[in-house]
Amino acid sequence: MRYAEALAELEGRRETRMVPDLSRILRLATLLDDPQLAYPTIHVTGTNGKGTAAVVAAGLACAHGISTGLYTSPHLLAVTERFSVCGVDMTPEEFGEEYEHLLPFLLLVDDEADERVTYFEGLTALAYLWLADKPVGLGVFEVGMGGTWDATNLVAGDVAVITPVALDHPELGSTLAQVAGEKAGIIKEGKIAVAREQDDEVLMVIEARCAAMGADLKLEFRDWEVEERLLAAGGQSLRIRGLFGTYDDLFLSLFGEQAARNAGAAVVAYEALVGEPANEARVREALGAVTWPGRMEVLMRRPTVLLDGAHNPAAAEALAMALRESFLWERLHLVISVSANKDLGGIVRELAPLADRVYATRNASERSGDAVRIAERFAADGVAAETYDDVAMALGAAREAADPLDLILVTGSLYTVADARRALGSGVGRALGDT
Repeated sequence: MRYAEALAELEGRRETRMVPDLSRILRLATLLDDPQLAYPTIHVTGTNGKGTAAVVAAGLACAHGISTGLYTSPHLLAVTERFSVCGVDMTPEEFGEEYEHLLPFLLLVDDEADERVTYFEGLTALAYLWLADKPVGLGVFEVGMGGTWDATNLVAGDVAVITPVALDHPELGSTLAQVAGEKAGIIKEGKIAVAREQDDEVLMVIEARCAAMGADLKLEFRDWEVEERLLAAGGQSLRIRGLFGTYDDLFLSLFGEQAARNAGAAVVAYEALVGEPANEARVREALGAVTWPGRMEVLMRRPTVLLDGAHNPAAAEALAMALRESFLWERLHLVISVSANKDLGGIVRELAPLADRVYATRNASERSGDAVRIAERFAADGVAAETYDDVAMALGAAREAADPLDLILVTGSLYTVADARRALGSGVGRALGDT
């Protein structure tokens, strides 16, 4: 099957209604002889930062000589970005071949079930199958949304990683405890959970789930931590106290405290998986090589053009802190488009104090919010705001207005980031969509 044909069949599943139900992906996995159980797995969830933790964990395992598959979601520019083995993405040819193998099973489950197999279920089944066919010695899976009912939750989950939990998707609940219950659903019986520091309400839920499942909880600041963090050119220098050892003089090529602490969680997840200290030289190699487009990604200089997919208040707060810490500028030009279902007020509250001028726009997603509403919210906070038809126009206006020592920040959604990368001709590498 050609890539274009496979992609068209998959895209036709986007209209399938999303319901909290694992019956279809369970049936698919059974028909495929449970490929997701053919390799050990690290399973990563959280509201923000789970992609960072997943990519660092996979990089660490690869640096230690383990053939490691990584499945992230959603993609930004090409669906094949979701699947990789030790930094090498699935090719379009592989996608077509693997999808041709999977398609008869998709159609069979379509006929058996009340609802067709969804877009995300199809992709997740493809990841299960592809990694088993490679084969890999480890799979690192990032949850799409939530945890309990996510299609990735069929993996063995030898180590579950939970990055900070906050309110974001209304479908997951209206309280932190409800959201935490969904996220903690990836913790499996008798396995290990690695958790970042959490709100007390969230931590109670995680601890209760671990107790019920007989899982061993490794908690930030109690069992492990980033002991030291210093600014460095192009990133930051870290010392991480892990479960079995302390790793010093590490360079992480990502910005901000949250990225550092999520990288720390990834190091601990690897230690927990293998049951022994990591090789410090390999940890140093892996962290220094990490790239994660769309996460405080510098694309241009003079003026600096920075892309970040912050799409909720907690992510915007982390972005604002990292900006103050790691960047200098004369004026900040903010190009922003936010999905309609997000907490715009919370995002504006975090970013308005930094912005000198706002270029509000719509991105290419059907979920994009109204540019006029975005501009009005910033104007109410005293920031000059203009509206543009699309991200390319907004970014063009910002670049025209910016001086060499200014900073242009593109944010609000990874759909916005994707549009900016296309506009700048920098659509390479891996990135995520809103999760």
